[in-house]
Amino acid sequence: MERSLNLLDETLVHIPSSKGRVILIEDQVETSGAFVLHHLIKRSLSIESSEVVIFVALSKPFSHYDRILRKLGCNLVAQRENGKFIFIDMLKLECPDGDEGNGVGGGLIDLYRKIQKSVEVNASTSPELNRCITVMMDDLSLLEVAAKGSSTYVLDFLHYCHTLTSENGCSLVVLNHNDIYSSKTGPTLILQMEYLADVVVNAEPLVTGLATDVHGQLTVLNKGAIDEHGGVRSKLHNFHFKVKENSVEYFYPGSRA
Repeated sequence: MERSLNLLDETLVHIPSSKGRVILIEDQVETSGAFVLHHLIKRSLSIESSEVVIFVALSKPFSHYDRILRKLGCNLVAQRENGKFIFIDMLKLECPDGDEGNGVGGGLIDLYRKIQKSVEVNASTSPELNRCITVMMDDLSLLEVAAKGSSTYVLDFLHYCHTLTSENGCSLVVLNHNDIYSSKTGPTLILQMEYLADVVVNAEPLVTGLATDVHGQLTVLNKGAIDEHGGVRSKLHNFHFKVKENSVEYFYPGSRA
């Protein structure tokens, strides 16, 4: 059981540095990858971690994440009170039409400024700790909806956020639904995100169809994996998962009868 629960972590631990990393979680309507996001929240807020999570909620309210993380053994209310979990509620985000200052671009600039301010405040609070700050977004596709379908504005916004990884050493975790985009606009945004990402986690249904004991498969591309000789190279992992009430089981194909 212990090995199954740690299998996802095993694909991520061989990254040269936990800082300045971009993790992209891709899923489909049929197979949600939200559990990977929940897993990363819990890992970032563990007792042994000094990490700060800035969470941009575009899909679900705080109560939703608090309920799920409590089942996983993490109290988000307590983490928010001690300053380790900063929740930016953007569920009602709508970028209005108009001039640049107040229009679609301006709405996303305001959001970026909120994120940037939170990063700077936490980076300056305890500089001696050299703590890692992770920015998480729970639904990139809704950001495009708020921007009235403008993938250009969303890409500009993401590039601004990406600068935080190099300038402030932040990590960036983004969840995106691959199969809701039109054939015209989808590839540009998806390919740009995959290009920026150091790790791509793809949640997909089983090729053989639905199964009782297996809910789907994860493909993890780690572009910065360290091999046994200390070199850095890309590494691809593939394993199955089953989402349970209080945990997720991860296991290799064929390891179960």
